[in-house]
Amino acid sequence: MKYVKRTIGSVVCCALVAGMFASANVSAVNYVGTTAGVSLSLAAALSEDDTIDATALRVVTTELDTIALSGATAGVTTALSESIVEDDDASVSSLGADVTASGEEAIDCTYFGYENMGIAVLDGGNLNVREEASTDATLVGKMTDGAACEILSEEDGWYYITSGNVTGYVSADYIVTGEEAVAIALEEYDLYATVLENGLRVRAEANTDSDIIYLVSEGEKFVVTDQLDEWVEIQVDDELVYVYAEYVSIAEELPTAMTMSEVRYGTGVSQDRCDLCNYALEFVGNPYVWGGTSLTNGCDCSGFVLSIFEQWGIYLPHYSAEQSTYGTQISASEAQPGDLFFYGSGSTISHVGIYIGNGQIVHAASESVGIIVSSAYYKTPICVVSLLD
Repeated sequence: MKYVKRTIGSVVCCALVAGMFASANVSAVNYVGTTAGVSLSLAAALSEDDTIDATALRVVTTELDTIALSGATAGVTTALSESIVEDDDASVSSLGADVTASGEEAIDCTYFGYENMGIAVLDGGNLNVREEASTDATLVGKMTDGAACEILSEEDGWYYITSGNVTGYVSADYIVTGEEAVAIALEEYDLYATVLENGLRVRAEANTDSDIIYLVSEGEKFVVTDQLDEWVEIQVDDELVYVYAEYVSIAEELPTAMTMSEVRYGTGVSQDRCDLCNYALEFVGNPYVWGGTSLTNGCDCSGFVLSIFEQWGIYLPHYSAEQSTYGTQISASEAQPGDLFFYGSGSTISHVGIYIGNGQIVHAASESVGIIVSSAYYKTPICVVSLLD
């Protein structure tokens, strides 16, 4: 079943009703029907007075709180009527429930795979996900503004949720649900390509004659910026590059919580390294701004690194290639938390991240995702540098 992507002022509902899909008070309608073995799909844009005639479908919506839809398909006439009360009792999750064309029970709505979706709404910073329903409980993850979760239960002002690889409790004060959550989700989602094979070749142009600029690992996800016949254009850091479509799966996804499990540094790691990593992680979720150095208002990859290390009395240039010439070059296998991983094309460095242990880096990745935690091997590092004792 297809879904409708739209900014909605009132209600978007996906319902399979004896072969009928209806959407109310939105600027477009997708109708998918199967009646007497006949399948049809049509889309129609509503005019300003919210009235349209389109083939065998007539939709009438008014400023009143009533939706009427009638259609004739293969000689079958169906009528649907649903009242929406002013106190919002007819929520998105329930709208369409018990609405049938022939006495059958309708299938409940789901959005982006969530049955009981919640969206984090924050004025700034991140929403803490905790092990228990208490502000004193251990932090197990963080949600950025607009991140989605599945609400499993509610307990004294807390939601028990699962989001990405994180399960725990969040304050219900910062989670919206129902119609409001759906409206935000339809604005926040991105199209992602997930790599299906290890060592996928990434090319500068959409053809096999183009240079292979680096390899990416199985399971890594990248924002899709365009889809061609056999190629997918993806954003890796701040570059637009190409991968063969056969080796990625593409899906619409919402941002989710990030795992913040305690890093087991092991013996011989200085407190400075631990403190630097913990400090850098405080800014996860903040924006990427090209040329910026503000950890709160926006920075690029090298601006993020120089601003973090500045707090430890280490002053670096605002250019990742130059930063790679500072300190001591080491192998990736020797890396400790606080070391720098450098990336690029061939031997040309264009990106940098801070290693935080457990095979992960924190970095200002791109305008679309901001400051995030990624695998240190999401693409092959060109070199690794240590600046700390």
